[in-house]
Amino acid sequence: MSWNDLFIGLSHFNYLVVVDVLAIAWLVYRLLLWAQGTRAWQIICGLLIYFGAVFVTDWLNLFALNWLLRSMFAFGPVALVILFLPELRHALEEFGRPGFWSRSFGLVPQEAVGDMIDAVVPAAASMSVKRIGAIMVVERESRLEDVVATGTTMEARVSRTLLEAIFYPGNPLHDGAVVLRSNQLVAAACTLPLTDAPRIEAAVHTRHKAALGMSEESDAVVVVVSEETGTISIAVEGRLVRGFTEESLRDRLQQTLDYGATPGLAGTAIGQAAVRVSGAIIQKSRARRKSRRRSHDGAAR
Repeated sequence: MSWNDLFIGLSHFNYLVVVDVLAIAWLVYRLLLWAQGTRAWQIICGLLIYFGAVFVTDWLNLFALNWLLRSMFAFGPVALVILFLPELRHALEEFGRPGFWSRSFGLVPQEAVGDMIDAVVPAAASMSVKRIGAIMVVERESRLEDVVATGTTMEARVSRTLLEAIFYPGNPLHDGAVVLRSNQLVAAACTLPLTDAPRIEAAVHTRHKAALGMSEESDAVVVVVSEETGTISIAVEGRLVRGFTEESLRDRLQQTLDYGATPGLAGTAIGQAAVRVSGAIIQKSRARRKSRRRSHDGAAR
């Protein structure tokens, strides 16, 4: 093939086909990422097992069982609509919100996530020592508008002082959960769905059941402080992990929320250098803000 033939072939190539394939691939990826950790993901896994059973029974010549499984195909479209009705409605709502597209293209500032972690970790550690119960829901990909609607709208910048004030036993908003979106405290006194898992330990009380239920129905990260023992726990993807200290809680939140990650470049030397430089810049900016606050407080006194 000569260069002339190659040029002619490229000139007649329909580049819209590439755009079409990339758009579909991105859409499927976003839907799978959104469904991960929710009940929709469990339904998808169940469907994959079902189709695998159809293939295996056909390969092993299990005619009766294969016929029984295939006979359910007639109810497939109706069953899919019934199973995924809440998820489909929620997905359409997500597509209509600007926040979905900003998170999809990685436009959420890393510094905002860092500020949120800097507020949640010391607040949880302080409330753990004082035996003050708390439940903090950190929103990720799945929007929690239904949960926010059950509480009191705040729309305030999250801080350690604000979190401790909300969960103080005398505060009218302490009985419930707070929803955190980036570095914003969206709502307080929110009601969370309880887990419907059949096997739950007797030591798991209502606050932890609510955290598990929230992590089962969304991809949110839920930080819980036990009022009885002061134990700090994290519920994510339907799992409850207990016994965090201030340092381990910070490490787990940074890991779970991908704080400081640079997708696609993190594995390269340039990406690692960029992570170090950006981390140093963020730390310096935080140190400057803290010094300004201290000087301002000193002047006020």
